Amino acid sequence: MSPIDYSRRVFCGQLTSADTGREVLLAGWVDAFRDHGGLLFIHLRDRSGIVQVVFSPEIGSTAVCQQAASLRAEYCIAVSGEVKPRLPGTENDHISTGTIEVMVKELAVLSESDALPFPISEKAMVAGAPSASLDHVTEDLRLQHRYLDLRRPSMRDHLIARHRIFQCARQFLDSRGFVEIETPMLTMSTPEGARDYLVPSRVHPGKFYALPQSPQLFKQLLMIGGMERYFQLARCFRDEDLRPNRQPEFTQIDIEASFIDEEFIYEMIEELAVRMFAVGGIELPRPFPRMTYAEAMDTTGSDRPDLRFGMRFVDVTDLFSQTQYSIFRQILQRGGRIKGINVQGQSDRLSKNVLQNEYAKEIVPSFGAKGMTWMRAEKGQLASNVVQFFSRGEQEALRARFGVADGDVLILIADPSHAVVTSALGQLRLHLANRLGLIPAGRFCPVWVTEFPLFEATEEGGVTSSHHPFTAPDRTDFDPRNVEELLALRSRAYDLVVNGEELGGGSIRINRRDLQRKIFDALGLSEEETMNRFGFFLRAFDFGAPPHGGLALGMDRTVSMILQTPSIREVIAFPKNRSAGCPLTGAPSTVKREQLAELGLLNLGGTDKLAGADTAENRVDHLSWVSRIGIAAGERAMMEEVLDQAEALASIATENAGKEEPIWGVVPVANRTRPGTRAQRSPLAETGQLLKSAPAVKGSYFKVASILE
Repeated sequence: MSPIDYSRRVFCGQLTSADTGREVLLAGWVDAFRDHGGLLFIHLRDRSGIVQVVFSPEIGSTAVCQQAASLRAEYCIAVSGEVKPRLPGTENDHISTGTIEVMVKELAVLSESDALPFPISEKAMVAGAPSASLDHVTEDLRLQHRYLDLRRPSMRDHLIARHRIFQCARQFLDSRGFVEIETPMLTMSTPEGARDYLVPSRVHPGKFYALPQSPQLFKQLLMIGGMERYFQLARCFRDEDLRPNRQPEFTQIDIEASFIDEEFIYEMIEELAVRMFAVGGIELPRPFPRMTYAEAMDTTGSDRPDLRFGMRFVDVTDLFSQTQYSIFRQILQRGGRIKGINVQGQSDRLSKNVLQNEYAKEIVPSFGAKGMTWMRAEKGQLASNVVQFFSRGEQEALRARFGVADGDVLILIADPSHAVVTSALGQLRLHLANRLGLIPAGRFCPVWVTEFPLFEATEEGGVTSSHHPFTAPDRTDFDPRNVEELLALRSRAYDLVVNGEELGGGSIRINRRDLQRKIFDALGLSEEETMNRFGFFLRAFDFGAPPHGGLALGMDRTVSMILQTPSIREVIAFPKNRSAGCPLTGAPSTVKREQLAELGLLNLGGTDKLAGADTAENRVDHLSWVSRIGIAAGERAMMEEVLDQAEALASIATENAGKEEPIWGVVPVANRTRPGTRAQRSPLAETGQLLKSAPAVKGSYFKVASILE
């Protein structure tokens, strides 16, 4: 082929029947091929799509046809030839260019390809033929060769659609007067709910930057700086526990505006969401309904309610105030609650065996409840293995409260803990909806969840922020030292939830310095701690901070939902796997000792002693400390004798090492305790001395490393 003039290149997927007779230059990859003796048919693929090219001895030279015969999948090639209509009956409706083909005159192999680790072609060359599938390919193999995975049309389409959605958001926010501003990636570690990724500083030995969990402080400073309306497609980093739809690094669209209230956010974000979903051909209904946190928890058991189906909780506690059913009576005597759901019209699909042996004995206990009570509506009556324990009045009240019809199934959960009831019933609601196919396909139900608790209780008897400490409370006349009053406060926060998935959230922020300091006081931060962590931020509040608020939408989740992919990894170019690792690059990886030395990390904390180490003055004390077992004064002489014997045996073993075969035997397993001991709570547990040598403590427990299965 003569020197290639790439300025003449035409994209494969952009050819149409209107190009018939045109001489074109194409470049791309061999997607698939068929050899019909004298004719060779190839699917040529570039980013725009696929077109069939044909090598025929009647059109191309012998050399071109011989070179074409050596082509294999994923060879990178360039061809030139004439666009022709396909013969009637040979059209391919699998591809947009299926009515035409290019008769090749010249061919250049730009680079060859090794055998592929998995198939890339997704388009059948012949109408009616099955397409290649990746069902048998592990995700880690795909991520290891992500550059090949990205060649697949479906992955290409996901990333192009992601780009379109991002551009849609940018254009909309620009039209509303928002300015895109970048904030720092290397910042100070601040508490925002998850662990930070830390970056050591070479210039400042022993000190660290943190990668941002969000641009929270900086976007508020931009409001104080008078920018008024800001947005950013921000990269964020959180060292969180692993979940299927979570990445250690992710993209969110971060929005903040001054002189606004919640209604401004609701109207604008609804319009933004409608436009972004429309890119994927999805029409969201407006206005989005609103639901308080309390209502969401009381009726669905989740602060991320899935409203695509019914089965809302119904509280029936009051119906059983005089019940003779002993289980309910005992629970109510302990201040418990009874709630239930009506699984309408599903009696035929939920047999007695399924309800009693699967759900009551296995599934519901796995959700945290001790069990469940079920009843089926048949011939105008309720039937179950316990219905005889309920009075006629209780049964009729249940039928009325739930609006029961024949074929319905009532499921009740009772427990002394209201939290257990709502949590277990919420998980059961989703389990049944998925099992019974009650979630309509292609339906999208957005909802605003509002009025979250401002604080949550801690094990130590204090409070911590439910969202972050910059969220405005619903009122300001509270005592920061009154825990009960703090737990009753509601926040001016809001989450956007679609189909049970939180796409984003935000709040109206605190803009008064006295109120912000009051919140820090409630969190138990001293003046010194507050200034160390947030001094630069609080100082800005001394110069007239405007009322402001904002929201961040997780764009990976949003795009995944719009494109209806099974995982957010399908819409990210180079994601981490389920273990937060990168199979492509091998990250995270070890680094050279010289790099650690340069950063001053080799001996970081090396002079710190473990708790209790200073008490290990001799070998008996050292053994006591290592084993975490106290040795009484009367036992020390015996322990000295045992240690002498151990040292003597060790000496013999050392002397005979390599000279004789080791002697070994199996000692029977037995529990060893001191003579005369009995189980009792140690008085040292009350004083805290019991755990004084523990490396880490959580509450009143010895804290051990978490295990990830």
